[in-house]
Amino acid sequence: MTESPTEKPAAAAERVSGIGRLLIAVYGVLALAATGRSFVQIVRAFDEAPLAYSLSALAAVVYIVATVALMRRSIRWYRIAWITISFELLGVLVVGTLSLVDPALFEHATVWSIYGSGYLFIPLVLPLLGMWWLARHRVASVSEGRA
Repeated sequence: MTESPTEKPAAAAERVSGIGRLLIAVYGVLALAATGRSFVQIVRAFDEAPLAYSLSALAAVVYIVATVALMRRSIRWYRIAWITISFELLGVLVVGTLSLVDPALFEHATVWSIYGSGYLFIPLVLPLLGMWWLARHRVASVSEGRA
């Protein structure tokens, strides 16, 4: 049996089974929740808090891309998963901190306000779990596949 130049088949299958499936499911639910929240916020009152509501929409896009990236089985999508999950963690930390330091900046909550408190802090914990999962289920690069 030959290996794909972009990934070992066993590693790919492992990433989307067991806890990996649960991780993908949670990302999918959060993607739907963030999309719904941002849509309602933007349609109802965008002019009241454009920064907050735009950040909610950005969070939704990040969760959608991360969900797709975690499901895909190529080195390219593996890298995209790392990028989106890292961006997500940065967003949660920056927006969470700013929402505590300067509450007037985020009078209207975003998905990432107060480290995702409106979502039971899942936005804070999820990227850490995602990074741990990606590190444990690393995809072989093209050069490693040929070695």
